[in-house]
Amino acid sequence: MTPKGQQDTAELRAAARHLGRRRFLTVTGAAAALAFATNLPTAGAAGAAEMDARKIADDPFTLGVASGDPQPESVLLWTRLAPAPYEPGNGLPNQRVVVEWELAHDARFQRVARSGFEITHPEFNHTLHVEVNFLEPGRTYYFRFKTGKWISETGRTRTAPAAGSSVSSLKLAAVSCQAYHDGYFTAHKHLAQDDVDVVFHLGDYLYEYAVNSAGGARKYTDRTLPAIFNRETKTLEDYRLRYALYKSDPDLRASHAAHPFVVTWDDHETENNYADDRDENGSAPADFLVRRAAAYRAYWENQPLRSPQQPIGPDLQLYRRVQWGLLAQFDILDTRQYRSDQAYGDGADIPGPESRDPKRSITGATQERWLIDGWNSSKAVWNVVPQQVNFSQRKLDLNAAAKLSMDAWDGYSASRDRVLAGAASAGIENLMVLTGDVHVGYAYDIKADFDDQASKTVGTEIVATSIASGKDGTDKPATWETYTKANPHMKFYNGRRGYVTVDLGLKSARADFKTVSAVTTPGAPITTAASFVTEAGNPGLKPA
Repeated sequence: MTPKGQQDTAELRAAARHLGRRRFLTVTGAAAALAFATNLPTAGAAGAAEMDARKIADDPFTLGVASGDPQPESVLLWTRLAPAPYEPGNGLPNQRVVVEWELAHDARFQRVARSGFEITHPEFNHTLHVEVNFLEPGRTYYFRFKTGKWISETGRTRTAPAAGSSVSSLKLAAVSCQAYHDGYFTAHKHLAQDDVDVVFHLGDYLYEYAVNSAGGARKYTDRTLPAIFNRETKTLEDYRLRYALYKSDPDLRASHAAHPFVVTWDDHETENNYADDRDENGSAPADFLVRRAAAYRAYWENQPLRSPQQPIGPDLQLYRRVQWGLLAQFDILDTRQYRSDQAYGDGADIPGPESRDPKRSITGATQERWLIDGWNSSKAVWNVVPQQVNFSQRKLDLNAAAKLSMDAWDGYSASRDRVLAGAASAGIENLMVLTGDVHVGYAYDIKADFDDQASKTVGTEIVATSIASGKDGTDKPATWETYTKANPHMKFYNGRRGYVTVDLGLKSARADFKTVSAVTTPGAPITTAASFVTEAGNPGLKPA
């Protein structure tokens, strides 16, 4: 995308309006200028010199290719030029670089469907977002990039089916939580070889924590990571470099090249357990929003996201909708950016007046209305909500007044009540929530009243375990017996790493929980730990 050349007063006023009066009043003086400027091209960007791509001596496609947010007649293609990915600036001068792209019907590029040239800008860290339009719905395509003498690897993507079309099946994968320092991305290696139509990444794509020279639990003996990674990410440069580290992983690259991704974030893409403009350390909101602006800017740069998701200062509208014909509607949520601060100081606590306050929200009022309005107009068989944190009630002990997680929907019970009431009012029969965050696999029946197990089952929740976070894990964690007894609507609990696939059909949906035996050593095989089926029109999970 071509950045704007000049930043002027009108742009700052527009950014202020986007922030809204409440937040803008918290960001003052120099902090405000930094928060806005972090996201805008530098003055004179449009006139920056253009580099002769023939002078790029080393492979600039070290971070692979990706595609995302498939639409019926359009796909989004992504890459980042980085001949030296572990250096600030990617090893490129402060100059524009012209890149050619090709989209073809075949992997040998003998039948090219679309092609063109785009410019990568240093202000956007030489990332490229190409929105290719006028394509055929429901088709598989192959794509690649070229610059100078270099050609990228080939990616495979697909368009969504035509709007309103009859579709009999869709196979999706859900992944989350890939802490580089906790182990290898072996699950991504297997996912790259799996036959899925689309991948939903449910958050914690990267972690802000330091990664030592040995790669943490990876314990490298054949390489040494630079010291720049052995610190917490706080600046725009820090976040850009951390994405380079993650995207240089061959298994993650393979997964992106094989499938289109639909991404949403959780907390660690910015900072652990933040809520709106509050971080976990009690920093002044004005200071934290400067960091958030940097994190959001780097997130957009490094993900296959379309132009409406480009951030303005510390704000980025990530919630959006993807349709898959009449079979499925996906309402992708953001439960971090707009949430009320966690009740009772965060952590685990017994619910009370603060956590149950009807004024509290995990989505914010605007996003909540958008979700329910989307259900009111939905004609899809399945209404799927990819989002971040545990939606169903999860009691953490066997006490009569059990503790719940204040960071999950349990800490925002009024939000959950309103959402479930909205689904009921809209006549949503086949509600499915996709969740990440907790580094384990869960399968839940969503109850109309979680405190009354005899109440109606109104949907299902499928929680994808982590790719690497939590290290190797175990089939039955120490809390397995407690959680399964305390939560009868929890139909499955497994603590290994991996991912989940969901086959959506006209009459039923099948979820397969796929796990690997280890991530602290590479190359572990994949197995299916459990499979469940839920029938269309008859919510509730049954073993397959």
